[in-house]
Amino acid sequence: MSFLPQEIVRKKRDGKALSAEEIRFFVRGITDHSVTEGQIAALAMAIFFNDMNMDERVAFTLAMRDSGRIIEWRSVNLPGPVVDKHSTGGVGDVVSLMLGPMVAATGGFVPMISGRGLGHTGGTLDKLDSIPGYCTMPDTALFRRVVKEVGVAIIGQTTQLAPSDGRLYGIRDMTATVESVAMITGSILSKKLAAGLDALVLDVKVGTGAFMPTYEKSVELAESIVKVSSGAGTRASALLTDMNESLGPAAGNALEVRMAIDYLTGRHRPARLHEVTMALCAEMLVISSVEKTEKAARTKLQAALDSGEAVARFARMVSALGGPTDLVEDPDKHLETAPVVVPVLVPRGGFVSAVDCRGLGLCVVNLGGGRQRPSDAIDFAVGLTDLVELGDNLQAGQPLAIVHARTQEAAEQAVRDVQAAYTLGELKPAANPIVYRTIRL
Repeated sequence: MSFLPQEIVRKKRDGKALSAEEIRFFVRGITDHSVTEGQIAALAMAIFFNDMNMDERVAFTLAMRDSGRIIEWRSVNLPGPVVDKHSTGGVGDVVSLMLGPMVAATGGFVPMISGRGLGHTGGTLDKLDSIPGYCTMPDTALFRRVVKEVGVAIIGQTTQLAPSDGRLYGIRDMTATVESVAMITGSILSKKLAAGLDALVLDVKVGTGAFMPTYEKSVELAESIVKVSSGAGTRASALLTDMNESLGPAAGNALEVRMAIDYLTGRHRPARLHEVTMALCAEMLVISSVEKTEKAARTKLQAALDSGEAVARFARMVSALGGPTDLVEDPDKHLETAPVVVPVLVPRGGFVSAVDCRGLGLCVVNLGGGRQRPSDAIDFAVGLTDLVELGDNLQAGQPLAIVHARTQEAAEQAVRDVQAAYTLGELKPAANPIVYRTIRL
């Protein structure tokens, strides 16, 4: 059946629901360029204002998934479920680098297709790119082999997976329609479902460093993704986790890889980072039926950390994808360090009562550790470490953080940015929940 793109735009403009056939036709046109940029922009704006119902969202997600290659795992005969996690992004959120190896060490198989950072949020791929030799864009044969042999491979989205999303996202970005929950759902899920998952767990952030502007919007996105994923045939659940401060005490690419290695080896396991990582890993094991209860899953995960099996999986993944074989033993030999390292001293004492987490993320971007535009190059060495937490009681002259910069001038600006991101008060604030709630169908 043939449709006219402008009639599909008109129908959505007038607030009517599109059929699955109309959605498939339009998405096919995005992929093969038979639909123009103007028509895509018009439909994006119509969806932004008139939304999509759940049937439309499922059809939209499946059409984008089916616009390219879908990886299948049955022929590989994996002895466990294929399961993944997606985070809406934040600051100091290095969870993927520990979570993938931990789930692989406890019976799951994790083909994680990750993204790059944009805006104030860091990207998993940029962190991995700071590891010399690590190939974030392997061919499908190598990707499948590493997943089978190691249990985890973290790579980037190739142009073969959900190609319609790449074109659509670029136009959404230019037309101020990125915030549509319906289109965010389709964008996230089309790429994840193209990886051939049995189950998916979402980490939807809440707070000053979150992608969604309010708690209610975070809940709306989490519920949409869980429902649409289930409607598309993949079990899903979502955890709403706190992003009112940096998740880990470091933010910046090579610095976060070091933090992940310290976590996996047990050298340093920050409490908030540990709780979010364990909660997400446990949810992945339960939703994919590796374990029956969260308690059993956590026991198994802790054993994988304590025995060294989880860090061994990380080391094998890095070397299998071209990185150094001794990264875990000697990270300083391979990970770049910044030439200028200065503390950010607090001018007066008090309790840390509020953190502009987005401001900290933008500080890392301004140092060169993130992107303002997709084409921007990244300085892997720069960033922040030793970030203090909400509720910490500081004396005048104590450090809020340590800045790692390329130049003295950049370091001085970062010191001012970090000082502006922290509010100190006389009273200790009530602690935020680490996990606000879990959403399942």
